[in-house]
Amino acid sequence: MAVIDCRRLLAHMVTVSAMVLGAPYAVSATLPADNVDMLYHRYDGGGMVIDGPSVLVRKNAGPQVSFTGQYYVDSVSAASVDVLATASPYTEERDEYTVGVDYLHEDAIMSLGYTNSSENDYEANTVYFSVSQEFFGGMSTITMGYANGWDDVGRVGNETFSEQADRRNYQLGLSQVLTRNSLLGIDLEVVSDEGFLQNPYRQNRYVDPNDPTSFLYQPERYPETRTSTSIATRALYYLPYRASIRGEYRYFTDSWGIDAHTVELAYVHGVNARWTLEGSVRYYTQDAADFYSDLFPFENSQTHLARDKELSTLSGTTLAAGAVYEWKQTSLPGIKRLQFSLLVDWLNFEYDDFRDVTASGNYLPGEEPLYSFDALVTRASLILEY
Repeated sequence: MAVIDCRRLLAHMVTVSAMVLGAPYAVSATLPADNVDMLYHRYDGGGMVIDGPSVLVRKNAGPQVSFTGQYYVDSVSAASVDVLATASPYTEERDEYTVGVDYLHEDAIMSLGYTNSSENDYEANTVYFSVSQEFFGGMSTITMGYANGWDDVGRVGNETFSEQADRRNYQLGLSQVLTRNSLLGIDLEVVSDEGFLQNPYRQNRYVDPNDPTSFLYQPERYPETRTSTSIATRALYYLPYRASIRGEYRYFTDSWGIDAHTVELAYVHGVNARWTLEGSVRYYTQDAADFYSDLFPFENSQTHLARDKELSTLSGTTLAAGAVYEWKQTSLPGIKRLQFSLLVDWLNFEYDDFRDVTASGNYLPGEEPLYSFDALVTRASLILEY
């Protein structure tokens, strides 16, 4: 539970974009080919190490139906600034299972799936459904999606602690071929959360009423509802020398008062028929939640209180680079295509109003150094198409 934000970041990075080198023109809707996708991922930064394997298997049952199964593992070793401030380092493991089915009907693909994620103090279940419909000979594609999740929140060392959270996700997307060499995509996402939305371990701090040179801790208290809206626009342009450039802008806002902006620029270059190199730079910035503070003036000073650094004012920069090797029409028995990729991301996060209480030195409350950290994310994958 304490590392859910980093896990979501890693899961987002693990997702492979469909907008890569390929034919710069539209084709009719088709199901993905049969394949096995094996991945190893590792996140190392901010006192946390998250790593593990992922295996995805896709198998078509005729020309209209495709089944998918995925197993994903996170092994966590945490000694982050949040943990060290109020607790001891810990280790845990999360197992995630996903099953899904895609159905192709003329120019539409309907997808249905279920995901279960389980760890020692948190269990999440999600059912999702989406429809993708092509128009005008594949020049335009509209996608609509819905996901419903229900989470059970526990607490290690307290068997009587049990809370629930419900999550609903609505998605609407449009992809449009502008010219032979350019694509434009716009995505809208609305998420509605209700229930226990805080971390049962995290605490906020306030000035000690008996000693203004010291501070005390109390449990965080979040609102029981949250609604967020994000809109993203992406543009892809195929260059004449087996390369492409992609730009993206995403705006996020929620009912907790957070406004965030993400800008990304990526470049993909085909060296030859088998090797592809890629690189990207991304910048992220956000405002703090309305009820966030690094140091509250006194105990229970307001209805909702949070000191989660991910709800503070922060900015982040990501530099990514990678190489992809693809071998089509292989001589391997039963293998039509083989693809190996190695991708590395370097991340830097700077916090404008979250202070490092673990820093050495004699500091008055609220005068500790501002916190920042670097992280390295590595992903190595092997795809076998059969």
